[in-house]
Amino acid sequence: MVTMLDVSLRAGVSKATVSRVLNGTGQVKESTRQQVFNAMEELGYRPNFLARSLANRTSNSIGLVVSTFDGFYFGRLLQQASRQTETHGKQLIVTDGHNTPTREEEAVQMLADRQCDAIILYTRYMSEKAIMSLIHSVRMPLIVINRDVSQARDRCVFFEQQEAAFRAVDYLIGQGHREIACITVPIHTPTGKARLAGYRQALEKHGIPWDDRRVKYGDAGMTRGYELCQALLNEKASFSAIFACNDDMALGASKALHQAGLRIPEDISLFGFDDAPSAKWLEPALSTVYLPIDNMITTAIDQAIRLASGQPIEPIPPFTGTLVLRDSVTTGPYLTL
Repeated sequence: MVTMLDVSLRAGVSKATVSRVLNGTGQVKESTRQQVFNAMEELGYRPNFLARSLANRTSNSIGLVVSTFDGFYFGRLLQQASRQTETHGKQLIVTDGHNTPTREEEAVQMLADRQCDAIILYTRYMSEKAIMSLIHSVRMPLIVINRDVSQARDRCVFFEQQEAAFRAVDYLIGQGHREIACITVPIHTPTGKARLAGYRQALEKHGIPWDDRRVKYGDAGMTRGYELCQALLNEKASFSAIFACNDDMALGASKALHQAGLRIPEDISLFGFDDAPSAKWLEPALSTVYLPIDNMITTAIDQAIRLASGQPIEPIPPFTGTLVLRDSVTTGPYLTL
């Protein structure tokens, strides 16, 4: 049986260093940590997490509740969460909150019962009051991702949704588009509200009146994007550009435009949100907003582990998006040179 001593000899470090890497305690250089993990892999070493948990009174694990397992977005999040948890020598336990506050709360309680060292909650619908109740009632540290919790800024990792949407629509206006349609994500979510608010903010900045005919309320799927773009065309709402509040609905809209004999971007410019892997493969490639979910989940895990180990923490500044400008936008009829 391969032992911790064998790992230390292969990695060229002390047994105490191997222990610190496995337990996520103490200060260990990243290069040394990687040496230990490489030695473990080469030797086929599998630490006995149960024995260590009993000895240390910790499960040596991080719990993660996600809204759903669907889509590329959560695939990216889970992949990065697994990597980052491993760098701290811990296990990741993941469960699905089924996109409902009640099930998300049940999932948090289940992870608490499993004695996770800390829990990260990705929620779309849970109210701030319910979030604060969980933070105060759960025995281990709870970090919330995707929500601005104003009463606990040191416990939340969030993205400036409204600012990113504003910048996207402001860019379209700067390119000469004043008649801009918008297809939203679910408007009863904080994300949906914020992205639509960013659209409205950009119109107001440039003195462009709000037109209900140009706003269609969607879900998050390609089919709905396709249907709502068809509705815009059938209702003869005048527009030279579409801001779709996620890339899947932008892809659906692109099909409707193509079927109507309209060219992107020559006839209609198209802007998405999220920078899905498919965005750059659309013809023409989709301009969109990159959302740094990798950095957000990494930050959330690091903050959770600091809390779990009793280290002081500070509020985390909100993350911002990056406009990814590709080929789906051209100058509009109102561009002034």
